[in-house]
Amino acid sequence: MSCGHHATPSSLTDWCSRQLKEGRGPNLVRIKALLTPEEKEHFEKTLAFNATKSNPDCPGCNTSVARRQLSNLSVNCSVCTKRTGRVFEFCWQCLKEWKGSRPRADRCDNAGCCNEALKLLQTCSVVKFENVKDISNCPSIRACPTCGALLEHSGKKCKNITCARCNVEFCFVCLQLTSICLPTSNFHSPCAIPVAPKQTSIPQWNNTDTQKCIKRNKNMAKKSYEKR
Repeated sequence: MSCGHHATPSSLTDWCSRQLKEGRGPNLVRIKALLTPEEKEHFEKTLAFNATKSNPDCPGCNTSVARRQLSNLSVNCSVCTKRTGRVFEFCWQCLKEWKGSRPRADRCDNAGCCNEALKLLQTCSVVKFENVKDISNCPSIRACPTCGALLEHSGKKCKNITCARCNVEFCFVCLQLTSICLPTSNFHSPCAIPVAPKQTSIPQWNNTDTQKCIKRNKNMAKKSYEKR
């Protein structure tokens, strides 16, 4: 291992599994662990899901850091800068010390730096709805249009889903908020607009807008219930 310790591939795989369940992202799993194709796919998917959950920790001091400029992956850690006496920047995406010019929104110059969440959105399979007719070619994984959290639809029940992170309900097919989609559709029929294609960007969470969405959805649900 890079730290100097020794581990068998199987024990490393077990350790990485525990890390993923806790929401962490062990990069060494791609290099050292003995993975089957199925395990590799599971690990990559979980890493991508975890990447959208919260602010990452600085690789230099493990302090949670927030990014001020959403269009710049280069992040300055004030703790490391003060401790080392030099400006310390790391990549928000690959969590390694920054290499290359800045600002950049796509990647740094470290080898292997890529957005796993976007990669997952682009390569996911399609979902087959059991109770929604005439829907085809809908991606099985979506980034919540409000907060950007990755969500996977099982294909069961209706086409709408509520994000566990921001509590906003939206249509998994057209990516509109439920309050916008429902007036021209219903929970088990095609939307008024075509199926939204695979996403090429991940929305950034604006908590103020989220509260407005939640209030709007509650009012919509109340009106729908009163009409029954």
